[in-house]
Amino acid sequence: MSQFFYIHPENPQPRLIKQAVELLNKGAVIVYPTDSGYALGCRLEDKNAMERICRIRQLDSDHNFTLVCRDLSELSTYAYVDNTAFRLMKNNTPGSYTFILKATKEVPRRLMNDKRKTIGLRVPSNPVALALLEALNEPLMSTSLMLPGNDFTESDPEAIQEEIGKQVDLILNGGYLGQQPTTVIDLTENTPQVVREGVGDVKPFL
Repeated sequence: MSQFFYIHPENPQPRLIKQAVELLNKGAVIVYPTDSGYALGCRLEDKNAMERICRIRQLDSDHNFTLVCRDLSELSTYAYVDNTAFRLMKNNTPGSYTFILKATKEVPRRLMNDKRKTIGLRVPSNPVALALLEALNEPLMSTSLMLPGNDFTESDPEAIQEEIGKQVDLILNGGYLGQQPTTVIDLTENTPQVVREGVGDVKPFL
């Protein structure tokens, strides 16, 4: 059974964040809170952990994984972004957006969309997620926690424990969250494309 940490949603305890990072560094798959429900995460370089996430979510090779970053300072390492796209992202992060971008060679091929060579990138505003990213000091490979057959993000950590407690190593319980997904914006072309309308306001991208 996974470990289950009750973490303060506004002021996450540094001791628990440190333990979560230690587990990630040992190859853990974790469930953690974001500003749009709970997500599954592991280290970027950890192929085995990523395969476990694919099994939990029953994902195929066309899935766009997301790099969850603490800010935009890591952006140029992993994605090609022109000035216009960068300004749009800067004005709307942190927040409930996932941006689809062209991936650089720093991104492991298994994380990219096979056909388009793209990667999702987001900067969350959730205090627990940000504390985790700060302590980890690198982006987290992530995907929303939607269980097979569901079209919503899981929001209740107790229910997550019951459903997949045996398949993950740690659940960070940051309280009950809303089920709204992020707004997905494709910035690979000159004109932004709204791929999915979610919590984030689409007006800045129209």
